[in-house]
Amino acid sequence: MSHEDQDKMPRRDFVTASVAAGIAVAASASGAALPVTEKDVEIKTPDGTCNAAFIYPTTGAHPAVVIWTDAFGLRKSMRDIGKRIAAEGYTVLVPNPFYRVQPGPVVEDASGFDFAANRAKLQPLMGSIAAPGAAEKDAAAFIAFLDSQPQVNKAKKVGTQGYCMGGALVVRTAAVVPDRVGAGASFHGGGLVTSQPTSPHLLAPKIKGEMYFGIASNDDKSQPDAKDKLKEAFAAAHVPAEIEVYSSLHGWCVPDMPATGGTPIYNKADAEKAWEKLVALYKKALA
Repeated sequence: MSHEDQDKMPRRDFVTASVAAGIAVAASASGAALPVTEKDVEIKTPDGTCNAAFIYPTTGAHPAVVIWTDAFGLRKSMRDIGKRIAAEGYTVLVPNPFYRVQPGPVVEDASGFDFAANRAKLQPLMGSIAAPGAAEKDAAAFIAFLDSQPQVNKAKKVGTQGYCMGGALVVRTAAVVPDRVGAGASFHGGGLVTSQPTSPHLLAPKIKGEMYFGIASNDDKSQPDAKDKLKEAFAAAHVPAEIEVYSSLHGWCVPDMPATGGTPIYNKADAEKAWEKLVALYKKALA
C-alpha cells in the first residue's frame, strides 16, 4: 500500500487493513500460526510513558513475552518479530526502549543506516536504557502491564527475548522479576560479559528461568572468553543455560540489519535455526 493510498483511506479502514496485514505476516511464519491483533499502547513507568506495540492472538489468554529491541529500536522489523512469536501462542509487548529520549520510531528501516555518519545519534538513546536501574524499572513496569491484560495467562511464566543490546536487557529482566520470568533468550547480545561489577552475567544467581544465548561469530572472535564466563556463571548458579556460537555475524537474526562493508548481516538459515531454539525454549519453559 502506497502512502497516497493510506492518505485516501478512512482511518478506520486503514487500521483494519493494518491488523489484517499483521495477521497475514503472522500466518506465513508457521503452519500452525494463530491470527493476531496488534495495538499501539502506552505504559506508565517510574521514568515516564513508554510507547509500545502490544500483539496477541485474537482469542484466548496466553503466556506473556517481552521483546527487547536492538539499538535501532521499535520499528517494523521488530513488530514483525513480535507478530511471529504471537502467532505461536504468546501475548507480546515490544516496547520502545528509548522513550526517555524519543517516542520513536527512531529508525523506520535500519537497512540503509550509515554507521559512519550516524552512529553518534544512537549513543544517547542507548545510554538512556543503559543508565543504572533503567532496565530494571522498565522490566518490572512492562511485566506488570502485561499481567493486567486479559489476553495474558498469569498462571504461565513470562518469556523475554532480545537482540544485540537487548540481550543484556533480557538478563536484567530475568533477574529483576525472577518469579515471573521462566525463560530468556539473547541473540547476538552485546555487553553480556564485562569487567564491571554490574556485568549482566553476574546476575545469574538471581535468575530462576531457563536461558539461551546465541552468540555471533565475530562477537566470539573479539571476546572469546565471554561464552566460557557465561557458562561458568550460570552453572555455578544452577540455572539452566545453553550457550551456542553461530557462524553468522552480529545482527544475523534481524532482517533489516544494515550490511557491513557490503556484506549482508541477516542470515536467513541461521535466523530460522535461532527461531526454532526460541520456540522450543518457550514451549518448554513457559508451559
